Amino acid sequence: MYEGAIQDLIDELGRLPGVGPKSAQRIAFHVLSADPADVNRLAGALRKVKELVRFCTTCFNVAESDQCRVCRDTRRTNEVLCVVEEPKDVVAIERTGEFRGRYHVLGGAINPLEGIGPDNLRIRELLLRLGTGEVKELILATDPNTEGEATATYLALMVKPMGIAVTRLASGLPVGGDLEYADEITLGRAFEGRRAV
Repeated sequence: MYEGAIQDLIDELGRLPGVGPKSAQRIAFHVLSADPADVNRLAGALRKVKELVRFCTTCFNVAESDQCRVCRDTRRTNEVLCVVEEPKDVVAIERTGEFRGRYHVLGGAINPLEGIGPDNLRIRELLLRLGTGEVKELILATDPNTEGEATATYLALMVKPMGIAVTRLASGLPVGGDLEYADEITLGRAFEGRRAV
């Protein structure tokens, strides 16, 4: 639609997840009209993240050194390991302030339609960590969708023979939600996971 550099920018922005053609165009024109110092700061942040950020050698969370801040924290327990799909899931759990164990980031979920099987995830590394005998409970915190459920089921089958307690995050109704808008699966899980008050 446009020529040269602006179209190249729109095309590159459009490759980002969650950015459609209209959003890419809006962002490109915002960059075009932005102060050069702001654009340079953005470009510098992009370069810096590619140069400095890597994956933790222990849990595969994002880090700027060999280990992430969670793995370096000596106050955390090694007896509970929480398995998540992506580093952003670690941030979501950390925001609750409820979990004091360690993490393991799989790097995705089993998805045969996308060609992602168990060998494409960090399951081998997880089993090596569990083989030390330190972990007493494995919390499966994969997404509550088809891929996340398949991954959790696969991991549970692999880990149960090791004698480690395997638990799954509860799922059900969100706070502030209305029953009439809940789908059948969510409502069913809310009934299954009910607790005494």
